[in-house]
Amino acid sequence: MFDLFNTAVTGDQFLLAMHDTLVMISVSLAFGSLLGIPLGILLVVCRAGGIMPNRFVYRVLNPVINIIRSLPFIILLITILPLTRLIVNTTIGTPGAIVPLILFIAPYISRLVENSLLDVDAGILEAANAMGATTLQTIWHFMLPEAASSLVLALTTATIGLLGATAMAGTVGGGGIGDLAITYGYQRFDAFATFSTALVLIVIVQLLQTVGGWLARRIRRE
Repeated sequence: MFDLFNTAVTGDQFLLAMHDTLVMISVSLAFGSLLGIPLGILLVVCRAGGIMPNRFVYRVLNPVINIIRSLPFIILLITILPLTRLIVNTTIGTPGAIVPLILFIAPYISRLVENSLLDVDAGILEAANAMGATTLQTIWHFMLPEAASSLVLALTTATIGLLGATAMAGTVGGGGIGDLAITYGYQRFDAFATFSTALVLIVIVQLLQTVGGWLARRIRRE
């Protein structure tokens, strides 16, 4: 039976869990963005009607991204355990969670980036073409600046999704807030661990959404 005032979680454990969660989010988001943003750009420029149509590239990338995105994070995590062990020499703890988190978030970011770039006004691209801009110049000086506000919101959404995935990583000993909630809150019926971790996750999501929305509005006004 749950007892809200009887907990085995110490302050040090809670701080360590917060640290692990922040490490997983920051590292996974950084590498996921390095993979996902270029993939999203390629999906837009290589599609039929894009500024550099390439049927082969699009037909390879599109289904691969769809396949990875079709897998719930917990299934993806289990499926790639051999790859995770090969890369980081472990499948548990924070290092063992980062590899599947990157593979989870990269396709997600690529789709969000694709949607943001597809919303760029066709007149912008026509103007770039009329000025004789190259493909890279069109992407860097026209498409990305025009979609900057939308891209900020997209990355905010991706970060929040990543936070949820780090919590699920706790089911296999991935460390962080999720691991604390499962180890103590679920397995030991520790109500304090359950409610405190839920509260922390809610606060983090609200902060991320607030900062992301503020930054997007600021970019739109500039």
